[in-house]
Amino acid sequence: MNLEQARVNMIEQQIRTWEVLNKEVLKTLVAVRREAFVPAAYQALAFVDTEIPLPGGEKLLAHHARHVTSIEILPELKALAEKNLSSYGVANVNVELGNGAQGWAGSGTRAAPWDVIVISGALPMLPRVFLEQLSIGGRLLAIIGEAPVMSACLFTRTAPEAWSETKLFETCIKPLRHAIAPAAFHF
Repeated sequence: MNLEQARVNMIEQQIRTWEVLNKEVLKTLVAVRREAFVPAAYQALAFVDTEIPLPGGEKLLAHHARHVTSIEILPELKALAEKNLSSYGVANVNVELGNGAQGWAGSGTRAAPWDVIVISGALPMLPRVFLEQLSIGGRLLAIIGEAPVMSACLFTRTAPEAWSETKLFETCIKPLRHAIAPAAFHF
């Protein structure tokens, strides 16, 4: 497989068709070696429009951030992410082992409030704790809903007790492990 051609095809046939045209985003997709940040069993699928475990997503974010804190619930994905980040000389990411389904307060200099939060699995509803952990002006990207109806939503904290929400597009992805489900009415 010609990896460079696969990368170009992904950008031209998948990314651009979703109207992702920001030059910095497209440059990042060229620069970051996506195939190195997926488990070995999935490397042949690194450029396919399909869902695969992507423990290296923090490298994409780190390319444009001062610092990234990534939360991994599985020890093996944490270890893989740390190995890959080290191999590529990425020093502005720390990978924490834990359950981020209820937000992540962090500690010390790497603690909430966060400027950006990206939630990598779908949530049936967004727990308020995530919004409260954003800095004023901070943004949160989350997939909200239940299969087959989910929306990618961008939340922005506009004041201490105010947030805006923009629905970006419809999608369907796997749910975040241990996400809290809303109360349901039962007969």
